[in-house]
Amino acid sequence: MNMKLNEKYVITINRELGSGGRTIGEKLAKKLGVPFYDKALIQGLQEKYDLTPEEIERLKGQKHNWWADFKRSLKIMPSYAAPNIVPGHTAIPDFLMTNDIFQSETEILKGIADDESCVIAGRSGFYVLRDHPNHLSVLIQAPMEHRISRLVEKRGITPQEAEKIIKEVDKGRESYVKKYTGTSRYDTRNYDIVFNVSQHSEDEIVDLILQYIKK
Repeated sequence: MNMKLNEKYVITINRELGSGGRTIGEKLAKKLGVPFYDKALIQGLQEKYDLTPEEIERLKGQKHNWWADFKRSLKIMPSYAAPNIVPGHTAIPDFLMTNDIFQSETEILKGIADDESCVIAGRSGFYVLRDHPNHLSVLIQAPMEHRISRLVEKRGITPQEAEKIIKEVDKGRESYVKKYTGTSRYDTRNYDIVFNVSQHSEDEIVDLILQYIKK
């Protein structure tokens, strides 16, 4: 992998719940000075602006780079606070996803990657953007004990509740990925680099990714 930082690039981060992958993605985007996108933001935009597959096709028919024009029309500026564009939005659970939602998410991800350098967390970005010419795919994992401890601390729940949530989310995400991509989110062949965060802080992982990019 030889990523060119002087050209448009996209870094996709797939992560296990409780691994800190989303925070790592945010911190990485901030250090690189590019926008960060995640599930809540993308689904919030879909719902708020009715970005169905049909509406996206209509927008694409008007302009080649439809996302850039759409973003300008909404005054969505590249920032590290991108998820706050849709305040209070709760992302749809993966097991409730539909083909239309996946298709519109796919077009949004491709539009974002065509328009600007960015970091994208989740949403099968590793698969949707696999043919992007300047793409780094990262997987963030952690042992179950680490994930449980993180959820207990962040959500104020019991270890038993945390473990139950993690197993349910793992099952839902794997089912979602297999249904829409035909592969497994745990197949390391889908990624350029895989991290187990149990021995590193979030900031250390960010620095390791930057070293890998800039080597």
